Amino acid sequence: MSIQAIAFDAYGTLFDVYSISELAERYFPGFGDALAQKWRTRQIDYTRLRTMCSMYKPFWEVTQDALVFVCRELKLELSLDAQNALMGQYARLQAFPENLDVLRRLRSDGLKLSILSNGTTPMLQSAVEAAGMHGLFSHLLSVESVRKFKTAPEAYQMGPDVFGVPAKNILFVSSNCWDACCATWFGYTTFWVNRLGAPLEELGVTPHGEGRTLQDLIEFVERNRG
Repeated sequence: MSIQAIAFDAYGTLFDVYSISELAERYFPGFGDALAQKWRTRQIDYTRLRTMCSMYKPFWEVTQDALVFVCRELKLELSLDAQNALMGQYARLQAFPENLDVLRRLRSDGLKLSILSNGTTPMLQSAVEAAGMHGLFSHLLSVESVRKFKTAPEAYQMGPDVFGVPAKNILFVSSNCWDACCATWFGYTTFWVNRLGAPLEELGVTPHGEGRTLQDLIEFVERNRG
């Protein structure tokens, strides 16, 4: 393998989707963590259902639908104020602390960096700006252009298309094991940021590299550059 570019998943990899639990706790005392966990799970469930049934809907709207459902499931009264606040926070999620330095290091080493995400372009632009990552990515690739969420092959194909190199020469980085595994099936060189020390998915495929934080990515890249 010879890495020529890197495509990062956004949510859970660059931006902490569970950091929203603090704000959720203020609106729903005692339920902040549960809401954040269930919201994320339902959000991903809805992307899969919509892709399987060819019923695409922008990720922002899917995220909002998941929030509404989870509040009903937890029997929480979701006011318009709370909904707007939580959705607004989702647009500027907290980045993991090591990410900015790692991205700057990779960029200074001459690598082309991109984000390849289910998020809409405005969502990605907002998150990148809020995290101080402006100018680090050559492309913000949103599945809105193919109207299918990951793990559809059409979503992963955006990387080779924009960089003009085979998938094997692009390093795909995700903290979601299912995403890293499916990207491996697609043909990417892959790295799983296993922040929680989770077990490997039982899919018969293993990402090419694994680490606990994005910092561990640097050594993997140095070993596998062309």
